[in-house]
Amino acid sequence: MNGWVYDGFASTYQAMGVDFDKLYYESNTYINGKEEVEKGLQKGVFFQKDDGSIWIDLTADGLDEKAVLRKDGTAMYITQDIGTAILRFRDFPDLAYQIYTVGNEQEYHFKVLLKILKKLGFEQAEKCYHLSYGMVELPEGKMKSREGTVVDADDLMHEMAEVAKEVSSEQGKLEGLPEEEKSTLYRTIGMAALKYFLLRVDPKKNMMFNPKESIDFNGNTGPSVQYTYVRTVAVLRKAKESGFQMSDDLFTNVDVSTVSNAEFDIIRKIYEWPEVLVGAASGYNPADIAHYCYELAREFNSFYHDHQILRESDEKLRAFRIALTAKTGEIIRNGMNLLGIQMPERM
Repeated sequence: MNGWVYDGFASTYQAMGVDFDKLYYESNTYINGKEEVEKGLQKGVFFQKDDGSIWIDLTADGLDEKAVLRKDGTAMYITQDIGTAILRFRDFPDLAYQIYTVGNEQEYHFKVLLKILKKLGFEQAEKCYHLSYGMVELPEGKMKSREGTVVDADDLMHEMAEVAKEVSSEQGKLEGLPEEEKSTLYRTIGMAALKYFLLRVDPKKNMMFNPKESIDFNGNTGPSVQYTYVRTVAVLRKAKESGFQMSDDLFTNVDVSTVSNAEFDIIRKIYEWPEVLVGAASGYNPADIAHYCYELAREFNSFYHDHQILRESDEKLRAFRIALTAKTGEIIRNGMNLLGIQMPERM
């Protein structure tokens, strides 16, 4: 049964584009956790009550007393987490810290865990961080496993692909494409809609997920950003077909007086990218990247609708606009890839 379950997990994670360097099983980590508790008991980090259970007193740290081992010697969740954290640091010596991506219902648990790790002498624990995220609700209300009002991940991903198929068919832009390529594209669009809709919200906030809304090709959605990227790819493809050769000095050859305000808006947005990237990483907030990709896409779309690119008569200005298109597409692709979102070449 365990093998069947793990195979199912692997299949779902693969569909999501998620992979792991190493898996830790509770059946192994609880043993390590018990050993660390026993060492901590000898050092005076923990204390033992009359019934044999082992605790830690964190009242001086603004927390409560916390049991770390039951009176019969069996491990608890906190015991396993202690063992797993320390084991990871040992298995990966270059690991500076760990980010625990767990819902906000477990905030107290991780305050206790990180405090215990610090008291046990693990310096890396000072940098460990609990990325506490809000809950995801459906239009019908909060998901509750006991009442059966939950969404199966596989069913949701399948539904997103079906919605992408429906919307793409209405657009009528995939005619002539082989069915196998269409199916792959529907999955790519569906997963982009799902991931982007979740990641565009600040992790700490609760949110409502609406499949229909997330698949919209207009507005602040994954497919909308994908569509802008595909637009840049199409421009570059046509430029290449016309014999255009890209070079590194295209930005410096153009007469600045011929550059429009819309183009300067894109340039300013491009120069913001390194700062946005650093801010998102230091703030543990992928929503910053999602918003940036959308804003850059919006600036490019505004420019695209009002300006000629390949048909521009000024040769240097045309070359500049092609280069600007290439840089825009590159940054959007890199940003969305950081969110785990694939970018198609056609939509």
